[in-house]
Amino acid sequence: MNVVGTMFFDNKKLLIDKPRKRPTYQMIGGRVEDNETPLKAAIRECHEELGSKALFDESLFELIMEFDEIATSDGVTPIHFFVFIYKGELKGELATSEEIEKFLWYDTSMSGESLSNTLKNEVIPYCVKNDLIN
Repeated sequence: MNVVGTMFFDNKKLLIDKPRKRPTYQMIGGRVEDNETPLKAAIRECHEELGSKALFDESLFELIMEFDEIATSDGVTPIHFFVFIYKGELKGELATSEEIEKFLWYDTSMSGESLSNTLKNEVIPYCVKNDLIN
């Protein structure tokens, strides 16, 4: 299964969200649907998860990493993860929904206990190594 995530930054903090159906925070993103490119999936997922009042330029997404892992949701499904970075400033307002319970601007001073394995094992280390978050 192919999955996408997008990193948005503000003041060296990474935007993550907490789905209502999961105990952990995750990246903004989700599954790539049939006949959809990873980029199109990332853009669609951002529109769905951030809400209609969040404003971003769809031309400013850049693929920066890919890796294989096991899905946090069930612990057995192999997934191929595409991670995009948004090369602009997220504007407007974030809106929770039936799917998303809350948002968090994360930095390393916060506890990592409630982060998904993808964030803990791949994304946060990448962000620290590349000086993207504090």
